[in-house]
Amino acid sequence: MIAGLAPVTLDELNDVAALQTRRDRKYVLTPDELDRLLAELPPARVLEIDGSRSFAYDSTYFDTPGLDAYRLAATRRRRRFKVRTRTYVDTGSCFVEVKTRAGRGTTVKERQPHDDADHLGVARAFVSDRLADAGAPSAPVLTPTLRSRYDRTTLLLDDARVTLDTGLVWDLLGPCDAAPGAPDTPAGSRTAAIGDLVVVETKTAAGSGPSSVDRLLWRAGHRPDRISKYATGLAVLRPDLPDMPWRRLVRRRLTGSLPTPDTHSLTSERTSA
Repeated sequence: MIAGLAPVTLDELNDVAALQTRRDRKYVLTPDELDRLLAELPPARVLEIDGSRSFAYDSTYFDTPGLDAYRLAATRRRRRFKVRTRTYVDTGSCFVEVKTRAGRGTTVKERQPHDDADHLGVARAFVSDRLADAGAPSAPVLTPTLRSRYDRTTLLLDDARVTLDTGLVWDLLGPCDAAPGAPDTPAGSRTAAIGDLVVVETKTAAGSGPSSVDRLLWRAGHRPDRISKYATGLAVLRPDLPDMPWRRLVRRRLTGSLPTPDTHSLTSERTSA
């Protein structure tokens, strides 16, 4: 179905729907559910670069020693934040990104080019300034905590940008320091994957209503899922941490797809273009 869509270039996509300040809604679908969505999709174009329509993403998330970014999300604090590097594997380009929250559930993403996906380095000043501007808690010490990898297809509609993420894999980085008295993390469970499930995300301009794709999903019985490529992954790999916002999704939708520790065969070596 994706193959039959007309293409859109990256420049056109950015001109029409860069959406760095936006409203995001996410849904976790099975392949069959995705097929039914695509069969009813309003007119759309698909991002195509050099003949490819699916692109590998590799992100490293940074947090404080006390996991402040995670805990702020777990307790649904308004001034929560995320800091990550994102590498577009197919081109090798890399950015450092800071995501914060504005009013009415709006996400604000700010970023700049970066040359070291595994460390913040000289970008620490950029990160500190962005957090201060957003009124988020200061985070003077940030270390690599979690890595996510997946393939993304991007659709452009008249009223939204929609991303389809497949093959999502999480890697726990650094030492696993569980809380005193918490159950030990099972040996080998430093990596988890969600199998053939697809994370569908609709991105609309701040202040706009739900998109046509949101309405299609709602009519099919789907409601937005609370899934974060950082926090949900850390909740899966660190069962000692508070996980209330993501517990229902993990238990009802992800548990059957997450591999047991002895089935992990993916490496944690970063690939590059």
